Amino acid sequence: QVQLVQSGGGLVQAGGSLRLSCAASGRTFNSYTMGWFRQALGKEREFVAAISLWSGGSTYYSDSVKGRFTISRDNAKNTVYLQMNSLKPEDTAVYYCAARFGAGGTAQSSLYDYWGQGTQVTVSS
Repeated sequence: QVQLVQSGGGLVQAGGSLRLSCAASGRTFNSYTMGWFRQALGKEREFVAAISLWSGGSTYYSDSVKGRFTISRDNAKNTVYLQMNSLKPEDTAVYYCAARFGAGGTAQSSLYDYWGQGTQVTVSS
């Protein structure tokens, strides 16, 4: 069992930056691929980014955030981060971290085993 506790988020003006954190319980954090998803009001949950098992592992991004967002992880702290720069109003959503046992980043939410509680990110124009 893995528990994911998110922090960060909030309200920021367009062009600003925010960093989300997701801390995982347990001793096997480096056995999980980690991902970030988001869900805007009235829309389906969508993939944002993923990182494979190791801190220097492969990363994957949706086209909408590539070049603006950076996913990273610190296995010593059991934490994954999402650094969000050059934020746009269309980035407004509830953001979720997720854990998938094993290697291989994927944008398919159904393949993730555990989810964080979600955190609101609001970008004002």
